Amino acid sequence: MKDQLRLGRVAILLTASAAFGSLHMADAQAEELSSAPYFADIEVVTGTSHSPETASGWVFDDTNRNGRRDNGEVGIEGVKVSNGRDIAVTDEEGRYSLPALQDMSVFVIQPTGWRVPTDERFIPQFAYQHKPAGSPKPLRYGGLPPTGPLPTAINFPLVSSPVGEDFSCAILGDVQVTSNIEVGYARDTILRELRDRETKPACIFALGDLVGDDLDLIPRLADVLGAAEIPQWWVQGNHDYDSDADRDRDSSDTWRRQYGPTTYAFEVGKVLFIGLDNVVYPCGLIDYEKFGRDFCGEDPRKTYNGRFTEDQLTFVANLVQHTPRDRLIVIGHHIPLVGFDNREQWQHQTDNAARLYEILEGRTALDLSGHSHTLENLAAGDSFAGWRESVGVDSIPFRHVVAGAVAGDWWGGDFDMTGVPMSLQGDGAPRGYIDMKVSGLDYSLDYLASGQPVSRAMSLSLNTPAFREWSKILLDWRDSEAHRAGEVPPLSIQDLPDVQLLTPADIEAGSWLTANVWLGDSDTDVTVSIDGGRALPMTRTQEARGEASRNGPEYADPFALQHQLTVSRTAIGSASGVTQNQGYIQGRLPPMPSMPPRPQGSAADHSSHLWRFRVPAGLALGTHTARVSVTRPQGTPASETIAFEVRETRPQPTFRFDKWNTREDGLRVEE
Repeated sequence: MKDQLRLGRVAILLTASAAFGSLHMADAQAEELSSAPYFADIEVVTGTSHSPETASGWVFDDTNRNGRRDNGEVGIEGVKVSNGRDIAVTDEEGRYSLPALQDMSVFVIQPTGWRVPTDERFIPQFAYQHKPAGSPKPLRYGGLPPTGPLPTAINFPLVSSPVGEDFSCAILGDVQVTSNIEVGYARDTILRELRDRETKPACIFALGDLVGDDLDLIPRLADVLGAAEIPQWWVQGNHDYDSDADRDRDSSDTWRRQYGPTTYAFEVGKVLFIGLDNVVYPCGLIDYEKFGRDFCGEDPRKTYNGRFTEDQLTFVANLVQHTPRDRLIVIGHHIPLVGFDNREQWQHQTDNAARLYEILEGRTALDLSGHSHTLENLAAGDSFAGWRESVGVDSIPFRHVVAGAVAGDWWGGDFDMTGVPMSLQGDGAPRGYIDMKVSGLDYSLDYLASGQPVSRAMSLSLNTPAFREWSKILLDWRDSEAHRAGEVPPLSIQDLPDVQLLTPADIEAGSWLTANVWLGDSDTDVTVSIDGGRALPMTRTQEARGEASRNGPEYADPFALQHQLTVSRTAIGSASGVTQNQGYIQGRLPPMPSMPPRPQGSAADHSSHLWRFRVPAGLALGTHTARVSVTRPQGTPASETIAFEVRETRPQPTFRFDKWNTREDGLRVEE
């Protein structure tokens, strides 16, 4: 009897264990499915029984992941859908209805806890393009074909998302590939670096100028970046346009056909990301008459201006009203609202930035942009000269980040050890991208320099009297007719004495240790300890308190400028006879024949994130070390060491043939 009871208990335990195992397996399968790629498209239902004045359809839980609203698949209540101006919220059955605009994108706003499908390149599929007659004229890159009347229904499938409130997003400044060679550079840098990360980001947010005018590169670039297997949300930039279009409303047509909408939003965790195209191309009477942009009204050549349209501002206002206050709102666009590097160039800031500030007043917000190929981290309250005159803004109400460029200085400069141009940017920062880590409403921002350890956050060097004299000569020559004529520069990098070897005279005349803290801001604390001594504060060259930019060799980053003022790649030539393989080709600029090494276009003779410390007098002769430590409220602490020497006199830099030639080695005599 006892044996029977024991066997019964064992059977019950085995049955329970099997049931638990089945449930555990089901949970594991469900978790695996929720993390798997979701490849599908939206569902467009055609028919004739539909009002041409209304766009409507359903948002539904696509349980079988085929992108079609099948029997048994329920609608999702409370999801926002937009036409780029108005916002509709789905009812209890998942249905929405929106006014039809003459030319619009109808899109779902990915809600927290859900995700939209992507194609196999991980481009989100969340929008329908409506342009009944298509592009009004043939466009160089194809434009948008006629879409005809509105379909009966535009249905948006969603599946649950495994991403919670803690996630990261890769923020990409200008990738700006202008040729297939440069697509290869992107493949060998940003793709490799995203693939090598231990934890995959939940999103890519790319801030415009994905390509450099050749829109036929979009499919290949999308495929290359898609190999990272991360949903990639793109914003349009001024080099992503149909430049042969005659109106702003038509100049995004090829982009819309190949990528998607130019205005949209998506949610992840407690973050609302808003993507906006703030490049008006070609600009016209509104820009000329309302904002005084003469280059839009008097110059017969087409050009662009930085401005939000009224529909975009209405969209943001409507979206903010439908967004709970416990959300971080991240605005992403191409041209900065305001910036440091382009603070006095009206075309490169956003005319109605103040309107956006009004809409976001009282909200927790972060602004992200690209465009200038510089890295700028501007804290709330920062101010620079020129903002008031250009866009009517004295200071900024929340953090603005200009995200640098994946392309760096337009893929310029000499090749690094991987065969990719070093491409140091105009502020001295290397090419790379921003890693945005989010935890609820809190976020951190770290710049991951391409090809560098993830812990590296700065460039260290020394600014010496010899460096200032050398760089002044080359900076002046860069702007001369001799430079344009291709003559030999007056100096090269070989004429610059070692900046990390000082004499007492160098110290007395003024030598500074410099720290280019790539994502440094007004709240960043930078200290230096020499030879293990007490940590002392370094001084930022810009206070961001309304002053103008301080330019010139005294405010330069010597690490970057040494590389930028002598680019040897210009001298590369061959006997192949192939013209484009000689000299230097950068972007869409005309090919330059082989010529002596010379300065590149951008030069780090100013920066919003450079700190310096005067080397103290009285340092003993010998070798010294300086440890620079950086702490930022919204970034990872970092430290780095630089070694330098103090010598009574500067030794001969090259081999001493005069000493060597005083004796002959001769033959060893055998004993």
